[in-house]
Amino acid sequence: MDIPSKYEPNTVENHWYDYWMQHKYFHSEPDEREPYTIVIPPPNVTGVLHMGHMLNNTIQDVLIRRARLLGKNACWVPGTDHASIATEAKVVAKLKEQGINKSDISREEFLKHAWDWTHNYGGVILEQLKKLGCSCDWERTAFTMNDNMSDSVIKIFVDLFNKGLIYRGHRMVNWDPEAQTTLSDEEVIHEERQGLLYYLSYPIEGSKEKVTIATTRPETILGDTAICINPKDERYRHLKGKKAIVPICNRSIPIIEDEYVDLEFGTGCLKVTPAHDVNDQTLGVKHNLEVIDIFNPDASLNSFGLHYEGKDRFLVRKEIAKELEEKGFLVKTENYVNKVGTSERTKAVIEPRLSDQWFLKMEELVKPALSSVLETREVKFFPKKFENLYRNWMENIRDWNISRQLWWGQQIPAYYFGDGQNDFVVSENIDDALQLAQEKSNDLNLTIADLRQDEDVVDTWFSSWLWPITVFNGILEPDSKDINYYYPTSDLVTAPDIIFFWVARMIISGYEYRKEPPFKNVYFTGIVRDKQRRKMSKSLGNSPDALRLIEEYGAGGVRVGLLLSSAAGNDLLFDENLCQQGKNFANKVWNAFRLVKGWEVRDLPQPEAAKLGVAWYTAKFNQTLKEIEDHFSKYRISDALMATYKLIWDDFCSWLLEISKPAYQQPVDKTTFDSIIRLFEQNLKLLHPFMPFLSEEIWQRITYRNPQQALIISQWPKIEEEVDEGLIRGFNFASEVISGIRTIRKEKNIPMKEALELSILNQEKVSNAWDVVIQKLTHLSKVSYIESGLERALTFRVKSNEYFIPIGGAIDVDAEIKKIQDELNYTKGFLQSVQKKLSNERFVNNAPEQVVAIEKKKAADAKAKIETLEKSLTSLG
Repeated sequence: MDIPSKYEPNTVENHWYDYWMQHKYFHSEPDEREPYTIVIPPPNVTGVLHMGHMLNNTIQDVLIRRARLLGKNACWVPGTDHASIATEAKVVAKLKEQGINKSDISREEFLKHAWDWTHNYGGVILEQLKKLGCSCDWERTAFTMNDNMSDSVIKIFVDLFNKGLIYRGHRMVNWDPEAQTTLSDEEVIHEERQGLLYYLSYPIEGSKEKVTIATTRPETILGDTAICINPKDERYRHLKGKKAIVPICNRSIPIIEDEYVDLEFGTGCLKVTPAHDVNDQTLGVKHNLEVIDIFNPDASLNSFGLHYEGKDRFLVRKEIAKELEEKGFLVKTENYVNKVGTSERTKAVIEPRLSDQWFLKMEELVKPALSSVLETREVKFFPKKFENLYRNWMENIRDWNISRQLWWGQQIPAYYFGDGQNDFVVSENIDDALQLAQEKSNDLNLTIADLRQDEDVVDTWFSSWLWPITVFNGILEPDSKDINYYYPTSDLVTAPDIIFFWVARMIISGYEYRKEPPFKNVYFTGIVRDKQRRKMSKSLGNSPDALRLIEEYGAGGVRVGLLLSSAAGNDLLFDENLCQQGKNFANKVWNAFRLVKGWEVRDLPQPEAAKLGVAWYTAKFNQTLKEIEDHFSKYRISDALMATYKLIWDDFCSWLLEISKPAYQQPVDKTTFDSIIRLFEQNLKLLHPFMPFLSEEIWQRITYRNPQQALIISQWPKIEEEVDEGLIRGFNFASEVISGIRTIRKEKNIPMKEALELSILNQEKVSNAWDVVIQKLTHLSKVSYIESGLERALTFRVKSNEYFIPIGGAIDVDAEIKKIQDELNYTKGFLQSVQKKLSNERFVNNAPEQVVAIEKKKAADAKAKIETLEKSLTSLG
């Protein structure tokens, strides 16, 4: 079989992915083996592959491929999330392009458009994951709007309602004016923004007195229904019981007292707008204040906005400030930085809004989920630091607002049959709902036509919190073979920014519906950032095209590039050069394969150097395998890759192959060749999780393999024997000797074809076993052991051993002596300057301990160098 001169990832990757799919290596069914299960964090159905997906899914694939090699029944379930807000926004935008407004069509028509969009664009990201090499069980691909998943969500909603955990309430919620839906607290991002603090004067009714109030939102004065003062504030005590006039709208409002008012903020007076601030709403309820909502759903002003009706809130802010100034109500403005809530999805500024919504009580539900992470450790976080973040959120959790004012999603199974506040029932289907409504109303004449289903859908996360259960149909069939075999799953790999949205909630639902957690370990990846530490995003234009990277560097190159600097939980500063490094590594391994397969093999005695090299590398492999196993056990995936990388690049390619390869145009003995192939195959097994395409290609080219012998289903290496530490120490010492000789050749321009002699003053009592290797790799004609130093020789040291290379005719002795003398003089001068600093008591007593230690090391190093240089002069003299 001809071996191409260079590795061609594009051809290789397509071939082997098709081969793996054809032979169903990714598919899993329950059997007698230990299961190893991962469920993919479902990307948005409308999404495309970005750097965060690349990192996250590379790590999952590394874990799943290694589990497969370990003989486990590996099952990686892929799928997508319907992403209510994001998908509905795309469909609405598409309809607008066609001149259609959502409000002009029925729900059924809109959902048809949404499904058409999903079928046309959904799942693109899953196809892109195949390019990365992800070995998902594609036969199990799930979608959160599939019938069984939607039915499961509805069933859980009804169950939680019947348990008294889901309720309908009139609350202040986070309103996204762009998506026109509520959001949970976790979907609101608080950003610091520069704004203004407006000082406004309110006339006191029946007098010429005015009271000044500071606000960041002057447009909301049109919804003011009170002014509040602190009863302890002597400045305003005389205003108790009086009324103030709201500027512009001239509405008379009461002045109330409450200790909630901060005496230090602004002027110590507070305008109360119960419809537009959560704290004001609390005051409004407490003091029975009128509630005036001045906003439309899109955050433009309604009829309460008077002559500003129909205008956007931020435009009104500018215009009303100008009007207030013109009419003498604006006292002054000050620059002010405050935190503004924005929508995690649309980036719109959130409006607090009073609304009837559905909520899930969380206080009791969180208890087993909190304990499982922080006490029983049934769920382990990697890195552990995220436990504190988890604890803080779980211990301060609020009821979850689970309703969304959208059409794309699972419609809330509540059915209304009257005008009263409690004239509704909750049921999995309308037929059962009718029976419940008849019983609740005592009206057997009610018909299905009298029922109207709640327009809202549940929060997307209310479906995805069930993901590890519903992908195995564990809600509808709680005793099925799949759910009992694969659940709980093994590892979850996710970004820390959805620890509340998804991770915590999955743990909560796992205990509520399976009495055990949904996974055993959670590996938190870092955020992929650019070299300026900015999060990669389309809006910043700093995120490279993922598919272009794969095209240019190969999937293996990109995978290695991402993982090389991706320690768990730490942000990854992505540099495209890392992908080039990954590509270079692939070429290094490929060239090593070409070298070995290019050897002519014969039945010859095995050279001692090759025999020793194979024994050393076997020990080194076992030592590194132990290290790699430890890294995997602690989810240090990047460290496991680096250990593999160094083992193959440095130890195998740079050392073992050099030790083992035959002389130019000479054959290699069969014993050495077979050993090298065996060790190469072991390397490929370690490499496979990280670079699956390259490793499978070389594996299949080494010798003919049938489908049952493919690398993807081979066996992960086992540590076959205790590591021979003596062999490793011997090689490490020998490699330093080899480096010393190579340095002399390089510095003195002595060509490799010119044989050298080496004399050794063996004060370390090192075994001479490695001399054959040293001799081969440095082209020595003779190695001898001496009792005292040689004259007229170049010298170097390894620990206390001294090595001498007699000077040949190619060396200008006088020039060498002058060079060493110059270096000696410089080093002595440097030592004097350091010793002078160390003899200064003021420096030693006042400088940091670390600085003094550095200077002492400089002095010790200089002394050692002087000793070596003086010996070199002596030997040359």
